[in-house]
Formats: sequence, C-alpha cells, structure tokens
Amino acid sequence: MSEIAAAGIRPRWRSSLDAGAEMARRTPDVRRVLQLALAGIWLLDALLQYQSFMYSKAFSQMIGATASGNPGAVASPITWDATLVSHHAVLLNSIFATIQLLLAIGISWRPTVRLALAASIAWALGVWWFGEGLGMILTSSASPVNGAPGAVIIYALLAVLLWPADRAGRPAPFTAARAIGAPVARALWLVLWLSLAYFALLPENRAPQGLNGMIASMESGEPGWLAALERSAASLVAHQGLAASIVLAIVLVIIAMGVYLPASAAKATLVLAIVVAAVIWVFGEAFGGILTGGGTDPNSGPLLILLALTYWPVTAAIAARQAPPSPPASANEGIAAS
Repeated sequence: MSEIAAAGIRPRWRSSLDAGAEMARRTPDVRRVLQLALAGIWLLDALLQYQSFMYSKAFSQMIGATASGNPGAVASPITWDATLVSHHAVLLNSIFATIQLLLAIGISWRPTVRLALAASIAWALGVWWFGEGLGMILTSSASPVNGAPGAVIIYALLAVLLWPADRAGRPAPFTAARAIGAPVARALWLVLWLSLAYFALLPENRAPQGLNGMIASMESGEPGWLAALERSAASLVAHQGLAASIVLAIVLVIIAMGVYLPASAAKATLVLAIVVAAVIWVFGEAFGGILTGGGTDPNSGPLLILLALTYWPVTAAIAARQAPPSPPASANEGIAAS
C-alpha cells in the first residue's frame, strides 16, 4: 500500500501543488498590490507630516478648528489635543510622522503586514476623532466634496478589506470579499456611499452658494494653475447648490448600489466611482492641499479610488487561484478514487 502511494499518488498531488505554487509565483496577488498602494499613501502622509508647517503653531490651530460645530463631548478632547500639540509641537509631530512612516514600512513588509494593518486601524480611529473631528459628520458642513466622512476612516476600512486572510468556501468575487466575505464587504460599500449621498443633501450644501463657497475656499495658497481650476469649478456651480447637490446624490446612490449588480454593470459603476473620486479630489479637495505646504494627507479622493479597486470583479480563474488551497487527499482516498 505504501509503495503504491509513494509511486503514484504522492507524485500526483505533489506535482499539482508545485504547479499551483509556480502559477501563484507568476501571477501577482491583487490584494498584495493594493496593500502596497495603501502603504504608499501612508508613506506620503508621513512625508507631509514632516513638513516645516507641521512644526509650527499653525498645525495645532488646524487641529483645533475641527472642534468647531461638533458636540461638546467630541469637541473637548479635540481642543485638549490641539493645546497639547501647541505646547509640544516638535516632539509630538515627530512622533505622528514616524508612526505613519512605520505603518507604511510595516504594510510593505510581508512578515509585519498584519500587525501594521491592525495598528493602522487603531491609529486611523484616533486621528479621525482627534485630528479630523470625526470627519465633521456631526456638523452641518460635512460634504463628500470636502472629504466627509473623513479620509482617515477610509484608511481603517481599507485595512479591514485588505486583511491578509481568506474565508473558506467559494472563491471571493472581488478582493474586498476575501477576508470578510462578499455580503459584509458589499454592506460596507453601501453604507459608505449612501452616507456620502446623505452628506451631499445637507441644507448647507443645498444652499445656492454652498458648493460654490466650499470649492472657492480651496484656491488659497494653491499654485496659479490649480487656483484657476478651483475658480472655474466654483463658478460652474454658482447659485446651483440645490441642483448640483441632487445630481451628486443621485450619482452616489447609483455607485452605492453598483456592487450588487452583475459583474459587467458593477464594473461600470466602479469606473463611475473612480471618476467621481478623481473629480472631487481635483476640484473639491485641491489634491488635499498637498501643494500648499500645509496638507497633512491627500484627502479622500485617492482612498476612494483605491477602495473602488478592491471591489473590482475578478475572473473565475483568478478567484480560484486566490482561494485557500484544499488539503491534499490522503493515500487511501486516492486509491479509493482510482
């Protein structure tokens, strides 16, 4: 019996495993590529955090400004944080920047990717409150055009969706479903984009000059060419706040529902999501202010694009290769099969 197993069955399953391993080496793992893209954005954040502006009083003032309009229970810790940073700007800002640099390195290095992703979730949640005022979602000024619900909360979401684990069972239809399953991943997408649609329809955004004023305010400190783009975009929606908000909300709802559609239609809505995120990033967020010397991150635009890519449908062949390998059949099972 053992001779049969050694001569026939073991070579078959071993050669199958070897072939699968060779194919895996030749085919880049989409999730790993997206993890590296996330690491790249964390690296950019770290470099921006090392700017001289962040070592000045202006950084603490920027933090303190996010307390405005928030409930007292949210605003008080932000004010405390801003005061602390103003008193220890060099030390604390160096720590902030170094943490983000370590997150980028940790996600980039396979042995530490889990630890770094877990740490990035904790760090993102802290920054979301103490640095972004919960993305201003509890105020009347939240808008998808200015980055609501907060760019940093999307870092946490991406860490969950790109967690290096695979659920047993059917192959995942898209990368975001590999660790948490398709139903949960689709629900998270739905909640995020429906919340963006809700923010688009807030009274302040529906005001005749609501979007105009928001976009026009972004030109301060920007290079001339970008300031001109912001002025053009602002003039386009001048006195059109209600109509622009309704159109934007409808588009965002379509995007939210897209992941429940068949693959071909889902791809179309994901392309739409990427286009909308790019337009918001350029015209609403002015690249997150990173060209002014005072931007701490690129804002939500690139993160929404990366998020859309995690939901891109994969072919059956790729999904099968990414699924956890089944354990090899035992020798007795192989003989019974033959």
